[in-house]
Amino acid sequence: MYFESFEALLTMGGHGLYVWSAYGIAIAVLLWNQLVVKLSKNALLDQWRMTSKRRQIMEENKDQTP
Repeated sequence: MYFESFEALLTMGGHGLYVWSAYGIAIAVLLWNQLVVKLSKNALLDQWRMTSKRRQIMEENKDQTP
């Protein structure tokens, strides 16, 4: 694409608002997806750690029972 000026790039012949809002929404969705994956991964790892710790405590208590 070739534009005569930066303003022409932003306005894109009257379609700039649509084009740039579409780019903005697409970038926002991609960032949101990455955030959700990271938060889900952290929650899953925390849950796994708690389960592992709980099992370890149960095994220790089982060994101490007469």
